[in-house]
Amino acid sequence: MKNGFVKKALAVLTAAVMTAALTACGGAAPAPAAQTSAEAGPAAEAAESAGGAIKIGGSGPLTGGAAVYGQAVKLAAEIAVEEINAKGGLQFELNFQDDAHDPEKAVTSYGVLKDWGMQVSLATVTSAPGAAVSQMYKDDNIFGITPSGSSLAVIYQDPDNAANPYGNVFQMCFTDPNQGVASADYFAGHPDLGSKIAVIYKNDDNYSSGIFAKFKAQAETNGLEIVYEGTFDDSNASDFSVQLTKAQAAEADIVYLPIYYDPASLILTQANQMGYAPTFFGTDGMDGILTLEGFDTSFAEGVYLLTPFSADADDDLTKNFVESYKARKGGEVPNQFAADAYDCVYAIAQACEAAGVTADMSASDICDALVKQFTSMTFAGLTGQSTWAESGEVSKSPKAVVIKDGVYVSAD
Repeated sequence: MKNGFVKKALAVLTAAVMTAALTACGGAAPAPAAQTSAEAGPAAEAAESAGGAIKIGGSGPLTGGAAVYGQAVKLAAEIAVEEINAKGGLQFELNFQDDAHDPEKAVTSYGVLKDWGMQVSLATVTSAPGAAVSQMYKDDNIFGITPSGSSLAVIYQDPDNAANPYGNVFQMCFTDPNQGVASADYFAGHPDLGSKIAVIYKNDDNYSSGIFAKFKAQAETNGLEIVYEGTFDDSNASDFSVQLTKAQAAEADIVYLPIYYDPASLILTQANQMGYAPTFFGTDGMDGILTLEGFDTSFAEGVYLLTPFSADADDDLTKNFVESYKARKGGEVPNQFAADAYDCVYAIAQACEAAGVTADMSASDICDALVKQFTSMTFAGLTGQSTWAESGEVSKSPKAVVIKDGVYVSAD
């Protein structure tokens, strides 16, 4: 990696770490490259016969505490790339790096991918790494679309550049503010879930606290009653007995958890141990709890999640994707992050075909073409119908699912 890039990367990283939040969700040596789709046999032959493939990069946590997210995204993207390549015509080659949900490693991964010749990107899986590299996509004029980075921090914005204030990173999953508002609206429309709400959120995490802030404002608008607000941070994320005891004392019959699956699993386990059984309702960060190693999934029975994807939907697109994913993942049902990644690849394909993008075009020219397409097109995929604002923020409707007999089913 050239010295100029390193200096630039470190400057961007320093600013991002000071301002960005972690989501869903090292060493200095570059992460080893993941196997690309083009190395998988038939895909490589198809790309060669078509005269070249458009290079799609991306990074996410394939190791570490958030690996459930990154592994799901990588596998689903591989499935989509192989399906598209098998049709002939437009061809993709995928290179997915392990950033371990670490901003510094995401910067390193970006450099590896750029040196590889990345022309389009799936950006990052989680938001803090995404914020660390978002300016680079702007500076290098490379188009990215993150499957699951829900914080607005992944969209680079330059308030001093009125003529061109936005970066080139778009979002596929619905944003943090949208989740908070949608949760409050869901509670208002489903009074049978309960009437007294307790909230437990992570106060040092912009993902969690950002969702809660919007939820609280919309709950007030909707006339909902929040009887308890409990918080935690990294220093006390293993014992939730105090928060649960106070929620129970306040007679909360709904406990809202805008947090990730790891602390949520502890909350569900400890609530079970103390005999407290309210309706638990989470956001997309809880997706993956059913595959968390060592967690008794019976404690998650009846838990609601806000998500744009339901694996039990009976449309052909969903059924075919779920079948393909399960066949490659030992029967494991795909989560929302997998569905979002699959949609990202197909949305890129739709935009490339509409714009006449070819593999011999520069990353910058491809970026200009895709930005124009994404800000004018409608895409229908596994996670619903999506449109995008000039900023890159997606507009789509979330759905609720509930865990029954150890699987997600539609709550509506």
